[in-house]
Order: sequence, then structure tokens, then C-alpha cells
Amino acid sequence: MSAFVYCPRCAAPLIDKVVEREPRRACSANCGYVYYDNPTPVVAAIVEHEGAVVLAHNRAWPSRGFYGLITGFLERGETPEQCVIREVKEELNLDGDVPNLVGVYAFERMNQVIIAYHVPATGTISLNEELDDYRHVPYDRCRYWSAGTGFALRDWLRARGYDPQPIELRST
Repeated sequence: MSAFVYCPRCAAPLIDKVVEREPRRACSANCGYVYYDNPTPVVAAIVEHEGAVVLAHNRAWPSRGFYGLITGFLERGETPEQCVIREVKEELNLDGDVPNLVGVYAFERMNQVIIAYHVPATGTISLNEELDDYRHVPYDRCRYWSAGTGFALRDWLRARGYDPQPIELRST
């Protein structure tokens, strides 16, 4: 569902129509505006700290038992590498070393493209206001989730010779 009801160019209502053989929302006054609903770029950090992977719990998540990777939105004017280092600093107060690209993953449920990195980090963890807990998880104890950033963690662990097992995510 489009976040827009009216055309941001001319204020006419948006309507469903086929544009370039694809269903889209477009301006009813034919001013040329088409809402493409492109995915949002997000970075994810597999933070390696003190010989383990750091997984964190976001205070906005409904499930108390789920811990995930550090993530953040790519901002205008920054590279994905700059963004992932910034997010690690903002959320964990750790100093990230040179990030290594793990891969790019679709996260369709949130209409995001995730650019995942391995980030070796040093310092003392201090959580920002977004997070309420974290865990240091030994590599051989990491499990992955079958969505978005979970696939990045799985691929990174497999590349290092580990055989991570999946966990089941429960809808709440």
C-alpha cells in the first residue's frame, strides 16, 4: 500500500494504473508522477568483539527473546561502509575497523535492501537509547533466522567453517 494518497507534484489523487507493464500508483491528472515504492537501503553489521558476535535487542521489538544484528538506514551523502561504522558507534559505542562486505539481501517484508558487513570492533559496549540488551555469542553457538539479516549472519559463519542452525521466528 502506497504511503501517498495524493500526488506530491500537483496534489491530484493517485490512482492504480499500469505503467511500463507494471501495476503502479500514478497521478490521476497525468502530470507524470509515478510512485515506484523503491526499497530503502539499510546496512547491517555482524559485529565481532572480544572473540564473539554481538547480537542486540531493540527495545521496540515485541519479542524479548530475539536478538539481532546492528542495523541502520543509509543516509544521504554517506557510503554504506561509513554508515555501518557510524551505526556500530551510535548503537554500541564501539570503534569499528574496516568493514568487509558479506552480501546484499532483500528484506521484502519491510521493503528494504540490506547491505551486510562484518565489522571487527574494539572498545567497551555502551548501548544507546534504541537498544536495551546485548549478548556476546560464540561463533559456534550462533543461530540464524530465516529473514533479512539472518541470512547474512548464516553466510558469514559458513564462510568461516561453522554450520549455524536456523531458529524459528514466532509472529507476535
